[in-house]
Amino acid sequence: MDLAKIMKSFEEEHKRIEKELTKPEILSDSDKLSKLGKKHSELADTINKYNEIKKLKMDLQEWKDLKNSSDNEELEEIDANILEIEKKVEVKEIELKVLLVPDINDNKNIIVEIRAGTGGEEAALFAASLFRMYTRFAERNNWKIDIIEENGTGIGGFKEVIFEVKGKGVYSKMKYESGGHRVQRVPVTESGGRIHTSAATVAIMPEISDIDFVIDPKDLRIDTYRAGGAGGQHVNKTDSAVRIVHIPTNTTVAVQKERSQHQNKAKAMELLRAKLYDLYSDKQSNEIEETRRTQVGSGDRSEKIRTYNYPQSRVTDHRIKFTSYRLSEILDGDMDEIVMKLAEADINLKLEKLHKELVKGE
Repeated sequence: MDLAKIMKSFEEEHKRIEKELTKPEILSDSDKLSKLGKKHSELADTINKYNEIKKLKMDLQEWKDLKNSSDNEELEEIDANILEIEKKVEVKEIELKVLLVPDINDNKNIIVEIRAGTGGEEAALFAASLFRMYTRFAERNNWKIDIIEENGTGIGGFKEVIFEVKGKGVYSKMKYESGGHRVQRVPVTESGGRIHTSAATVAIMPEISDIDFVIDPKDLRIDTYRAGGAGGQHVNKTDSAVRIVHIPTNTTVAVQKERSQHQNKAKAMELLRAKLYDLYSDKQSNEIEETRRTQVGSGDRSEKIRTYNYPQSRVTDHRIKFTSYRLSEILDGDMDEIVMKLAEADINLKLEKLHKELVKGE
């Protein structure tokens, strides 16, 4: 990947838009002016970030040249400065790559769906472990979590749990979690000490508004029924639970957690929009195979993306062949390292695709 070549094309586009913005026909068209102005600003941010990196690299080279001509007494201070600048360059380069290949959903809130897979009660306990991991990760990022639906087991597991995560940059950090998660450990119910393998699936869906994704009311069948489970006398006396079926795709959602039918219907519609957006996005990606190959993982829930091995205290992400022996820290929500590795791998693949397109267009 030739970053300088990519940046040259961005700089040329920036100059072209700058000229466009001076034309009378553009100045008199508020819609075109707004769109071009936004694009011009985005390109300027990207170019400024690239110039920051070039300046840091020049400073870095000066420190390295100074190191070669310095005596031993100064080396410690020089090495510290070199290390500091190298870290800044690494961070800035990742920030630049994000600007080069933005994801339109990165700043959206998300809906997460965790389902226990093979493994019975142990799989349900693993689903609960994943829920706790994401909850702790959300706390570290000052995000807010709101449970939409949960189907628990008697000993603290989840057959299924669906929840919203709201905050800054939620989708950008959580989007790589979709897929099959596998755990290898000795279950609490195992008396012989044998290691069992269980699984759970995770779906990460960007929160979609009714403006972004319109659903035809004629395509819906909406049923109300009496809520069950925990909640005291209220849930047993009113038909507050809501089930919505999207007839063309046979997609069904049901929500009963809120106290009123109106609230449950609103939550159900929110969940349905996210599921349908996810479904149609998957179909589109399947039709464009090249897009699949420029993503870290397909987002397919049947794809095994990660293994959590308790005896070895190991977490392995199979998509990027990354292994960490910090299992307990990761399960406690310290996911920054693995998120950064996934984001960097994904961005590099997308930049390679962008570079190929630029070369092809010459």
